[in-house]
Amino acid sequence: MAASEDTITDDGNHTVELTVLDNEESAANGGSAAASSEEITPLLTQIERPKINIFSVSRSRRKPRELVIKAPETEISPVSQFMLWAWSGSRYSGLLCMALSSVIYFVMEILSENFTAQSIPLFETAFVRCTVTLILSYIWLRRIGLPIFGATHPRKLLLLRSLVGYLSLLSFIYCIQRIPFSLAILLSFTTPIMASIVARIILYEKLKITEIGGLACSFSGMLFIFQQMLTTQGTEKTEEASNSSFRGSNHIYAALIGFFSSITGGISYCLIKAAAKATDQPVVTVLSFAILASPAAGICTFAFEEFVLPSFNSLSLMLALGILSFLAEVFLAHGLQLEKINKAANVMFMEAALSQLWGIGTSSIAPSLGRLVGCILILISVSFTMFFGPEKENE
Repeated sequence: MAASEDTITDDGNHTVELTVLDNEESAANGGSAAASSEEITPLLTQIERPKINIFSVSRSRRKPRELVIKAPETEISPVSQFMLWAWSGSRYSGLLCMALSSVIYFVMEILSENFTAQSIPLFETAFVRCTVTLILSYIWLRRIGLPIFGATHPRKLLLLRSLVGYLSLLSFIYCIQRIPFSLAILLSFTTPIMASIVARIILYEKLKITEIGGLACSFSGMLFIFQQMLTTQGTEKTEEASNSSFRGSNHIYAALIGFFSSITGGISYCLIKAAAKATDQPVVTVLSFAILASPAAGICTFAFEEFVLPSFNSLSLMLALGILSFLAEVFLAHGLQLEKINKAANVMFMEAALSQLWGIGTSSIAPSLGRLVGCILILISVSFTMFFGPEKENE
């Protein structure tokens, strides 16, 4: 259609223009409208893109967070994973903690025998170990955000545990200075038996025939191990006593003090279990003992013995033994917290078997049939307790 224009004037004020377009121009206008719609379309997509980008950005932000959280898990060493599993990741955790405590005490014995360069009095050694234990247990509790003295209601248990525990330590130090070393060690290993008896009386723990048999088997192994040492050292001590007018009554008195140390040690184990369950934190029991034992051992160091200034090597060894002692006591307290005392106490005999096997392997101890039989009896008893004890308890 051809374009035409008409102009109509009404009184010279209003003008109306009428434009008529043909089909080609209308098609061109349609194309321009389509082009304009195409120009509008990107604007609409740009408006929608931020919505898509928001969701896509949020998803991309979550993935790095998950990677950051999972990264430390992959960096945990196998030793740390085993420690975490032994601490609380297994039904055998109580017995495993007791076994780790015995192994640490065994390592302490090896270090003290092979790297001792200076003779340090016993009270001074106990003072350094208790001080290191006090510092480390305080740091432990502060880092995990727990109160230093725990809740209010178990403080009497903690005080009793400290008093009885230090009384046991004091008695053992007196005993080990006045009777043969083998007899003192043998008396100290009556502590698990005393702990089982006291647990039956105080904590009302039931003693099964298999558990009594396990303790009897382990202590019989101790008798086989120290039989020859007791006879040889006993004759030497008798000769020295006759030459120096040493009275046998003093020897018996020191042995009774050692037996008293075992009884108080057994009571201390029961108090550790009760206090650890009441506070739900075994380190609190370690701290309470160190608070009393550290200053008391320091006083006894200057009151009953001559203070010896340790060399650098001796001080380093004492600090290392103090750290190991802290770890051993923590594992011991946690093991007593989780497991029955008679089963946990039976695992403690493993230290004596490991010590004898190490001595035989390094040729520092002459091998004998009695020692081998004793080690085999202890290992059989401990293995039976480790592998069959928790299963029977669960049943």
